[in-house]
Amino acid sequence: MKVGRIIKVSGPLVVAEGMDEANVYDVVKVSENKLIGEIIEMRGDKASIQVYEETTGIGPGEPVYTTGEPLSVELGPGLVTTMFDGIQRPLDAIREVGGDFLTRGIDLPGLDREKKWHFTPTVKVGDEVGPGDVIGTVQETAVVLHKIMVPPGISGRVKSIEEGEFTVVDTVCVLEGDQEYELQMMQKWPVRRGRPYIKKLDPDEPLITGQRVIDTFFPAAKGGTAAVPGPFGSGKTVVQHQLAKWADAEIIVYVGCGERGNEMTDVLMEFPEIKDPRTGESLMNRTILIANTSNMPVAAREASIYTGITIAEYFRDMGYSVAIMADSTSRWAEALREMSGRLEEMPGDEGYPAYLASRAAEFYERAGKVVCLGKDNRVGALTVIGAVSPPGGDISEPVSQATLRIVKVFWGLDSSLAYRRHFPAINWLNSYSLYQNKVDQWMDKNIDPEFSKNRIKAMTLLQEESSLQEIVRLVGRDSLSEGDQLKLEAAKSIREDFLQQNAFHEEDTYTSLNKQNLMLKMVLAFYDEGKRALDNGVYLKEILDLPVREKIARAKFIGEDRVSEIESIIEELKASIDELVSKGGILNA
Repeated sequence: MKVGRIIKVSGPLVVAEGMDEANVYDVVKVSENKLIGEIIEMRGDKASIQVYEETTGIGPGEPVYTTGEPLSVELGPGLVTTMFDGIQRPLDAIREVGGDFLTRGIDLPGLDREKKWHFTPTVKVGDEVGPGDVIGTVQETAVVLHKIMVPPGISGRVKSIEEGEFTVVDTVCVLEGDQEYELQMMQKWPVRRGRPYIKKLDPDEPLITGQRVIDTFFPAAKGGTAAVPGPFGSGKTVVQHQLAKWADAEIIVYVGCGERGNEMTDVLMEFPEIKDPRTGESLMNRTILIANTSNMPVAAREASIYTGITIAEYFRDMGYSVAIMADSTSRWAEALREMSGRLEEMPGDEGYPAYLASRAAEFYERAGKVVCLGKDNRVGALTVIGAVSPPGGDISEPVSQATLRIVKVFWGLDSSLAYRRHFPAINWLNSYSLYQNKVDQWMDKNIDPEFSKNRIKAMTLLQEESSLQEIVRLVGRDSLSEGDQLKLEAAKSIREDFLQQNAFHEEDTYTSLNKQNLMLKMVLAFYDEGKRALDNGVYLKEILDLPVREKIARAKFIGEDRVSEIESIIEELKASIDELVSKGGILNA
C-alpha cells in the first residue's frame, strides 16, 4: 500500500502529496486515526481529499493510506430496517462500539458479518446464469423477499449451490465461466456509478400517496422525479414523511441529508409503530434510513445522497417499486459549495459551484422505470422525491432552479397557506405535474371514466376563484352576482373539504383513490346542484344554509370501510335542492 503525506488541512479538505498511484474518487484513510476520505481532485502527485469525518487536530506530515477502491456500498440482506450514516456505517453498531457520539476513525462494515440468513436457491446445478439473474432468495423481513442476483459482468454455469444458513460473506454458489466465480449474498457497488439495466421505460402508472392534492391534481409517476421546494415551516418534512409512510412503493429509502436530528428521530420513533395499509406489518419492515444530520460532518452529506440512491437502485434491480426521499438537497448543495470554495474553484451563482446543475441532474437521472438485468425481464421503478429548502422561500435561487429544470413534478409549498393552517401547503396555482396526461389516462381507465373531467373542472373553479378574489378585495363580495358568489363557495369547499388534509388524523391521513374520486364528485355536485337551484329562482342564502353542507365538510373523516356514505351525502344534497326548488323556486310561481 502506497502511503502519501498531508501537506495542507482546510476543514474537511485535506491535500496530500506522494499520491501518484491513486485515482479520483478512490477511498483513502487519513492520518493515524484512519479517517475515511475520498479523493475529489488530482494534480500531479497531489490529491485533494474530501474527509467524511471531523479533521480537528490533524496536521501536515501525517500519513494518508490509499485503498485503491472507489467509495462503495455493500448490498445484500441486512439493509432493510437499518439506519446508516452518510457513508453506510450502521449507527446502531457504532453506538455499541463507541457510545452515543460518533467517534473518529471508527470503521465498521455496512452489513453485519455475523448474522446468518436462510438462503433458498432458485436455480440448480448445471443452469446457465448471467448478470442480474436471481440465483436464490432470503426472507429479509416479513414483507421484503430479498433476491440474490448475479453481479453485473459475471456469467457462467452453476457448479454448486445449496440451501442453508449463511452469513453475507459465505460462498452460496459457485459459477464456472471463463474462470470460476464464488458468489456471496453480498455485492459491492461504487456509489457514483448508476447500476446497469436493459432499457428505460416511460413512467405511466401513478405513485399513489393517499394525499389528495398530490394524487388528484399533481400526481407523480412510478419511476418519476418530483421536487418539494418551500420555505422554513411550510411542511416539507411532513410531506416527505407522509410520502414515506403511505406511498405505494415496496421499498422506501429515506435520506436525512443535513436536516435537524429531531426530524430523523421522528421517523425512527413513528415508523416502527405505524401499520403499513397494504401489508398490516410495521412500516419499518420496508424502510432503510440514511441519517447525515446537521451536526454530522458536512462533507459526508454529499456521499449520503449517492449511498441512498445506490441502495435504492439495488432494490429496483430486484423488480421492486422503490421511492427515495432526499431531505433536503439544498443541504447537499451547501456541502458542494463548501468543498468548491476550499478547492478555490471559480464560483457560479451565489457561490455555488458552476457544476451544481450537472451534479443535480446526475442524481435525479438515476430515477426511472426500467427493464432490469436478468432473463425474466422483470420491471423495477425508482421514484426520486427531493425536498429543497430555498432561503426565505425564494425559488429563484440556484438549487431550486437547477432542480426544476430536471424534475417533472413541482409541489410548490406556500408559506401563506401554511400560516392559514392549510396543510399540505401545496399551492394549486403554481404547482404542476408533467405526468398529468399519462396519469389521467390511467385514472380514467382504472378508477372512474369521469375522473380527469372532474379534476379539470375543480381546477378551473380554483383558478376562477383566484381572479374573483381580486374583485372582492377591491369592491367587496356583495358586488358579485349570485352565480359568482356560488363559485367562490364551491372553490372554498374544494380547498377546505377536499385539498386540506390532516396528517395526524387517523382517517384523514390517508385517502384511497376511490374515496378521493367520490369526495371530488361530492364537492362538484354542490356547485352543479347550487347552479340548478339558482337557475330556478332559489336564493343563494337558502343554498348556503342547507344542513347537508356540514356533512360535506366532515366527509373527509369517514373511514375507508364506510366510503359508500359519501354517495348517500350526494343523494341527500340532490334531494335538499329538489325540495328548495319545489318550495320556493320559479317552478312554483
